[in-house]
Amino acid sequence: MMTMYITSIITITLSMIVMIIASILSKKSINDREKSSPFECGFDPSSSARLPFSLRFFLIAVIFLIFDVEIALLLPIIIIMHWSNIIMWSIISIFFLLILLIGLFHEWNQGALEWAN
Repeated sequence: MMTMYITSIITITLSMIVMIIASILSKKSINDREKSSPFECGFDPSSSARLPFSLRFFLIAVIFLIFDVEIALLLPIIIIMHWSNIIMWSIISIFFLLILLIGLFHEWNQGALEWAN
């Protein structure tokens, strides 16, 4: 039991020492405007690098990724049909498709699929 305490104290001490050394060595000593600005082919940037991002585009992209993964989950259902009970396969497939359709209708009713207002 005592060796477990000693091992945990040594582990915590070593990790704290590594974190302190890393934070000391990672500090920038000189803040240079050229080094902190975005790089654009060696020239000064022609416009601000902080452009506003469309939240609508982000939401559409996330919805696309979710439904893309769900389609990837649908593909093996066809292959599994040959090795499984047809009644259980039908119930599970219909249940999964029903969940997908309910999600799609919910997104549609919330207006998340409309690009412009």
